[in-house]
Amino acid sequence: MVQLNTASPFTPTITLEEMVRELEHLPSAPRVLPRLKQLLCDGNTAMDEVVEMVRLDPGIAARVLQFGNSAHFSQGLRCYTVEEAVNRVGYDQIYGLVSTAVASQVLVRPLAAYNLEADALWEQSIACALAAESLAAQLGTDRNIAYTIGLLHSIGMVAIDDWASRNHPELRFVSKGLPLESCEQERSVLGFHQAEAGAGLLRVWEFPQVMFEPVRWQYLPNGTAAHFKLAALLHTAKWLRNTVLHPAASQPRPHSTLLARLQLTNSQLDRLVAEVGTKFKQINVQLEDRDPTISVRFPGGERQIVQR
Repeated sequence: MVQLNTASPFTPTITLEEMVRELEHLPSAPRVLPRLKQLLCDGNTAMDEVVEMVRLDPGIAARVLQFGNSAHFSQGLRCYTVEEAVNRVGYDQIYGLVSTAVASQVLVRPLAAYNLEADALWEQSIACALAAESLAAQLGTDRNIAYTIGLLHSIGMVAIDDWASRNHPELRFVSKGLPLESCEQERSVLGFHQAEAGAGLLRVWEFPQVMFEPVRWQYLPNGTAAHFKLAALLHTAKWLRNTVLHPAASQPRPHSTLLARLQLTNSQLDRLVAEVGTKFKQINVQLEDRDPTISVRFPGGERQIVQR
């Protein structure tokens, strides 16, 4: 269901290309930023600790990868992992990015158009990233690329929400669940869905095709021959994501023909649910162990990270 103000008929006034070019930054996670800032303020922090924490924040990870693939840093060589990007961009740039995010109440926000709180969006992104990484290990494909597309698989929702908040704040999308979620509603209203918006955003930000094409085809992985394996992996990772985050809900499994093409069995999927669930719990414990002098407050209903 798409909820609109019927007093004023809704007509989309923007193209996919225009929408993705308007979005400057992805929101950052209110749970990750304080811990990441704490690490960066500690002169004894090793770079691999920074990498691990950047991997837990879709907003910072996307910006670091965007910088790493820019003409200034890349020298013509594509950057596929957060570790590569962090090493290219350097400690000072990472510190600047995080400091900006910590000081900004705009970067940490819920998605009103999707009725998603900032924490819920973060959980969805991290659970999908962990699921994609575990699937990649099972299927013998690149774990770092799989993790990244899992981490950023929902960024099209951020672009749509960002535009809607400024132009049509009454716009609401309600997910029908897997496999298509709200993409049919998005397409009927906007002319494109969130996966296409996400792929367009990654392409504009100069991410490699091996990352943005699987994001584009996450709902219909059979639609791409060249990127089927990663698109199907992402499609399956979303089932794992939902099963880990909502174990009491009944989640329709990926189609048997898709699993057969990936050479995945239901018993392997069940094992991966337990594996991803354990990893997700470990990350939550890790983020709870942080400096109590850094906290989150909500002035005027907005989320903001502050240091006491």
